[in-house]
Amino acid sequence: MFSLNDRPTKLCDGLSRREVLRIGGLSAMGLSLPNLLQARDSAPLGIPPTDKTFGRAKNVIFLYLAGGPPQHETLDPKPDAPADIRGPFNPISTNVPGIQFCELLPRTAAMADKLAVVRSMATDDNTHSSSSHWVLTGYKYVGPNPRTIQPTDWPYFGSIIKRYKPSEILPPLSTVWIPDVMRLNENVTPAGQSGGFMGSEWDPDRFVGDPSQPDYQVDGLSMAEQLPAELLARQKLLAKVERPFDAARRGPDVQLFDKFQQQAFDLLTSGKAQEAFAIERESAQVRERYGNNRWGQCVLMARRLVEAGVRLVHVQWPREPGDNAVDNPLWDTHAQNADRVEDVLCPTFDVGFTALIEDLEQRGLLDETLVVAIGEFGRTPKINAKGGRDHWGPVFSCALAGAGISGGQVYGKSDAHGGHPVEDRVQPGDLTGTIFHLLGIDYQSAFTDREGREHRLTGGKPLFKLLGTEAATDKLIASTGDVSRVPPFDPSITLMQADFSSDEPLKPLDAPSRPKGWRATPLSVDGSPLAFGTTVVAEQAAIGLHAGANDLAVSIKQGEMAVLAQEVRSPFAGTYTLRVQLRGEASSQEEFDGWFQKHFACRLEMFEFTEATKNASNRKPLATSDVSPKFSTDDKIFETFELSKEFINASPGGNFSFGIGMGIAVIVEKKSEGVLEIVPGTSPLSRVRIANVQLDFAGKPRNAKVKV
Repeated sequence: MFSLNDRPTKLCDGLSRREVLRIGGLSAMGLSLPNLLQARDSAPLGIPPTDKTFGRAKNVIFLYLAGGPPQHETLDPKPDAPADIRGPFNPISTNVPGIQFCELLPRTAAMADKLAVVRSMATDDNTHSSSSHWVLTGYKYVGPNPRTIQPTDWPYFGSIIKRYKPSEILPPLSTVWIPDVMRLNENVTPAGQSGGFMGSEWDPDRFVGDPSQPDYQVDGLSMAEQLPAELLARQKLLAKVERPFDAARRGPDVQLFDKFQQQAFDLLTSGKAQEAFAIERESAQVRERYGNNRWGQCVLMARRLVEAGVRLVHVQWPREPGDNAVDNPLWDTHAQNADRVEDVLCPTFDVGFTALIEDLEQRGLLDETLVVAIGEFGRTPKINAKGGRDHWGPVFSCALAGAGISGGQVYGKSDAHGGHPVEDRVQPGDLTGTIFHLLGIDYQSAFTDREGREHRLTGGKPLFKLLGTEAATDKLIASTGDVSRVPPFDPSITLMQADFSSDEPLKPLDAPSRPKGWRATPLSVDGSPLAFGTTVVAEQAAIGLHAGANDLAVSIKQGEMAVLAQEVRSPFAGTYTLRVQLRGEASSQEEFDGWFQKHFACRLEMFEFTEATKNASNRKPLATSDVSPKFSTDDKIFETFELSKEFINASPGGNFSFGIGMGIAVIVEKKSEGVLEIVPGTSPLSRVRIANVQLDFAGKPRNAKVKV
């Protein structure tokens, strides 16, 4: 840290050489000043075209759906394809006649008139790193290893914007990247997210954090309130250093450096950046509309940043706790694709994306803000054995809205299986060309690298058919989407039903797996008497023998079970802790302790499904714990039993897999030998009551130290 008292060697006006060398090295945001601010002028590129949409956008919000969203379950459903291609979901009509989206995007479908959807994007590259490089730079990767950032990489398109179209309001923050760097498993940070051969000074300014957390703050910017006196002292020192020099004799590079240094000082002392990142000042209603999760709050942060003057905000789809080294992280759904998109991915996107469009429009910002939502590729048409879809670069979809986009249209077409473009193939360079054009940068222009060599901005050209100052149609209809079908994503929920307060909380064990919830067997589903099995009493589950079936003859064999189970939502690698509130119930304590405990055993179980129907009758136990609930006549006194298990891959470099899904269960099993015969009229009330089930999850930690 720069010290006012460190003066071993005197220079002009009593300053030390060390002070002079450190004046320009403030680390106010964890970045050195020369890297934070640009030490050379960069005029806008090219001659402005006459197209009315040229320069229409003042800023861009780029929503990067890392992992590769499935086109079938989002913007390009294929209802007439075979079941193993179309998947389990139905299409819905959007508010634009003739355009359909998947039923998992009801909010997006209701504002299709504001969107231009591309259904023919293609890279023909099934590798995350190289296909993402193409999307983020506009150029196909050429180099030794796309899984690492190299100084020879083609620059990220946001780096070009930072250099040639900086913000007039917040020049130091022209291109902002939140909430984390792009990473594959562990510390693999692929190419395409840096300034590349243009120079590291043009890297996007990354701010790592989770704005959904109550203690969120941006490192460095929070220091501005604590260090105004020192910053003022440094500025005075700078003035002392400059005094001996004649301004007319100082070169343009020095003067430009001074300009950016002054901008940095103004940024830190004016509070503009602090205000932009102060997401806690948003109302609870607004924050809830975007979704109470990391991605939703980052999208809200993006709106605040462009409103404050940031030119480009890149919102990276964030990693979830424990999603490292598994087979369905992010949008990379190699397993349980239908479950991931239904439970987590589509609800998160549908809520946050539409909140952004609505918010921008209400604030009068949509006409000057370009919004882009895209991943690095799509997913395979055919669903694999784990219910997943694999990498697919031959065709995928993206959506654009806002400044210069003529909404209410679809561009391009994929084939009947969603496997390849059949009309108007689009490559990523065409998308970057569109972004440059709308920002007022001539896509045919060239830029220079550190050696002074010229390179064309992009090999593609703008998608002019998508551009315009008016919507593509004014004929709108009511969307058929059902918002209640896709509730907002809550990251704290691991089980869709924690208790038994629902009107119909139980379904047969072989019932369809969606929507998720309690399943049980034996179970009375039509109101008929049930002697042995599971039922619901006063918003509590009861497993065992039920006195209400006195007219039934019961034969229970050794090993016969009553099973109450539920599928875990989006399981990842880490530690699961199951906590269940239980008590014994019978006609008397002697009957429960002496008869029920003699014949029956109770246990908690974590298991893996073994068949696509997700019938828990056929399951593979992963962890079990025998429990002995105590008898009680008080329906408010329960004992909590716990089962904890860590699930990680013991082999470094491999992915942990839950196959087609994971579940939890409470089981009552007859353990005594022989057959237990209960004649009519003697069926006892002897069972286990369950008040609440809680499943806590702590994700497998990853190494957060990433060098970019």
